[in-house]
Amino acid sequence: MVDAPDAPLRAAVVGTGLIGGSILLRLHTVGVDVVGWDPDEATRRQARSGGVPMAERLVDAVAGRDVVFLGGPLPTLPATLVEVAAATGEDCLLTDVGSTKAELAAFAGAQRLTHRFVPGHPMAGTDRAGLVAAVPELFTGAAWVLCPAPEGLAAFRRLTGLITEVFAARVVPMAADRHDAVAALASHVPHLLAGALAGAVERSPLRDAVCTLAAGSFRDGTRVAGTPPQRTANMLAGNREPVLAALAEVTAFLDELAGALRVGDAATLRARYAEAGVTRHALTDRHYQEQTRSFPADGPPAAELAWLHEIGTAGAHLTACALTPVPTYTAHLPAEPPR
Repeated sequence: MVDAPDAPLRAAVVGTGLIGGSILLRLHTVGVDVVGWDPDEATRRQARSGGVPMAERLVDAVAGRDVVFLGGPLPTLPATLVEVAAATGEDCLLTDVGSTKAELAAFAGAQRLTHRFVPGHPMAGTDRAGLVAAVPELFTGAAWVLCPAPEGLAAFRRLTGLITEVFAARVVPMAADRHDAVAALASHVPHLLAGALAGAVERSPLRDAVCTLAAGSFRDGTRVAGTPPQRTANMLAGNREPVLAALAEVTAFLDELAGALRVGDAATLRARYAEAGVTRHALTDRHYQEQTRSFPADGPPAAELAWLHEIGTAGAHLTACALTPVPTYTAHLPAEPPR
């Protein structure tokens, strides 16, 4: 997938912050012919000082490329997509790394680009920003959401093979709106809660004492409050309605805990924490069963798309996609633990 016998892969990364920069470094590390571009001149110089090719102009970075990864702030992605699409050929695969998907997917549909643009979201990151924070191994073992369109299944297959092979990530296929609902609970509301806890301490007269006593629970619970504020604000505003809906669910559970505490109902507190503990333990104790599934290369897309959406919703992921002799996925579906 990385190097076809007669045509080595040529890639570009537009926007080289933490995520885009980590993609750029990984591709460069494994020997892919890759060029980066960033609007910030200092970032371009930094990449070149590390031996990574960087173009001075976006159009030069993407010209003649087989695949282009689009990074940068969420509000800039629609314009970047249009510019990159205009500067690349019809066979060039396009994908993004933004943390919300429905709005950009709809925009790509209106631009008639969904046959070669696959919305994506690697679920990895740190509380640091910029190319200085980028690392080639950031995506190893991470979930990487891709949102296939009926007319874009060929592009989705190619991208799945690339991401699983080069980045060692787990591809999770999802509809764009489903991704935004899931990401609201998995990522965006945790940013709200972390900000609320850290913000409350910042306003408290006990701030310095809290910082002195803060141990693992406080540090883990507030880690993403250190994320650059503009990046967090863009993410939350870009997924406002799903985030507010998810926040209402979290608030309802918190109200149950507070109500039990208020009346001294220890049994309810124990029950609610036992309920919560099931999900917490599931994060580190998940078991999967491997399954392979093939589809006709040029068959009707409905069955393949339905299967992809089904496994994504079920918490499954893909670890490979072979294109010959027919498209064949290797999937891992949640399974009961061995007895």
